[in-house]
Amino acid sequence: MARSDEPFEPVKPVKPDEPVQPIEADEAVEAVKPAGLIEPVEADEAAESVGAAEPVDSVEPVDSVESVEELLRSSASRVLGSLVRRYGDFDRCEDAVQEALITAADAWSRDGVPARPLGWLNKVAANRYIDRVRADSARERREKAALDATPRDALVAPPPDAEVVRDDLLELLFLCCHPALTVSSQLALTLRAVAGLTTGEIAAAFLVPEKTMGQRVSRAKQRLREAGARFELPPDPEHGPRLRVVLHVLYLMFNEGYSASSGSDLRRPDLTGQAVHLVRRLYARLPDSGEVAGLLALMLLTEARGAARTGPDGVLVPLEEQDRSRWDAEAIAEGTEILTRTLATRRLGPYQVQAAIAAIHDEAPSAEATDWKQILELYEILERLQPNPVTTLNRAVALGMARGPRAGLALLDELESGMLAGHHRLLAVRAYLLDRAGETAAASSAYREAARLAGSRPEQRFLLLRAARCAR
Repeated sequence: MARSDEPFEPVKPVKPDEPVQPIEADEAVEAVKPAGLIEPVEADEAAESVGAAEPVDSVEPVDSVESVEELLRSSASRVLGSLVRRYGDFDRCEDAVQEALITAADAWSRDGVPARPLGWLNKVAANRYIDRVRADSARERREKAALDATPRDALVAPPPDAEVVRDDLLELLFLCCHPALTVSSQLALTLRAVAGLTTGEIAAAFLVPEKTMGQRVSRAKQRLREAGARFELPPDPEHGPRLRVVLHVLYLMFNEGYSASSGSDLRRPDLTGQAVHLVRRLYARLPDSGEVAGLLALMLLTEARGAARTGPDGVLVPLEEQDRSRWDAEAIAEGTEILTRTLATRRLGPYQVQAAIAAIHDEAPSAEATDWKQILELYEILERLQPNPVTTLNRAVALGMARGPRAGLALLDELESGMLAGHHRLLAVRAYLLDRAGETAAASSAYREAARLAGSRPEQRFLLLRAARCAR
């Protein structure tokens, strides 16, 4: 749902798939076993390979998480030594032992420690090592086959003036937004590969350690390899659905920049700027796509109000209180022109409807002059095109503004048992409509609860200020 900058702070879609879960050890790539590779190690054989002075089953079973962790720590070096002595490949052996420890931590905490813990670890680590060797060998064979099939002339870089450089943005976006990836991985990979942000910059934008973001990007690339993703446009039957995924990822990028989900800053102009830039390039490549045009118009019309959304002290300023002279008139004119052209010639889609709502807000000379009846009609159209609880929540605001706060509050009751139940934006909307209905005590309480649940510090501060004002 678009950020239409209603009188309250607009609703942001709930982010799926965060955080990205690490790839489990059992998801290792399977490949045909090359001739001559040793067979996986059996439990008894693994136990014998430990070479310890005491029998492996002398370790007493333990149940607590702390005891399991201590046992794993004390066993790690013995298992690694056994594996390196057996195979001689330190790097692969170390990785295999780490995977075995992760698997053991999960299994032993859940099912209890096996009678022969060192034998168990040796067996799993040896099999992980063999999986890695098989996968690496298979990859090397594929790479050699690809190299052999490549014409020798193609292995020499052409001179700078030998060919016209084309814009491969669309193919690259389709690759980064491949359906084999989670949404969070699609977003991270798009920012890294397409927007050109460094891993550190992406990590800072989403408030995660740089190492974590680096691992996320690396896992995304691995997933693409495993899925056999190709740098090409998808076939016609898949083009429309895949393009919708691309647009959704760019939309999420813009949303996170326009109203940060966490942290001390309300806006991240670097993310909104990158999103607008990428959609501009996409629009140049697909000028006949109504939804690409609609998304570009929506971003321009929304970001035009960005500078007025915070006061001198960094406090969030809602739409009805913003200084409209600070809005970007050129961006509004460009967004309106793109929207007008696409509405007249293309099939209506959700991004175009959201852009039309943003245009009504932008064209109103004052908050009082806003055409809420037309906005309500557009939200009803949007709900038919793209039904979801966030659309309904925004429609409740428009309904409350067009027909009175009681009508909006009645619609909110339908959302109390759905996916937005307990979400701070649902509480913020309820507080806003209660305030307009004159129920200031109830509004103050709802604002305080919304502030408690909000992740962004500017939003928390704004909601607490509203709660204090209602309590006077």
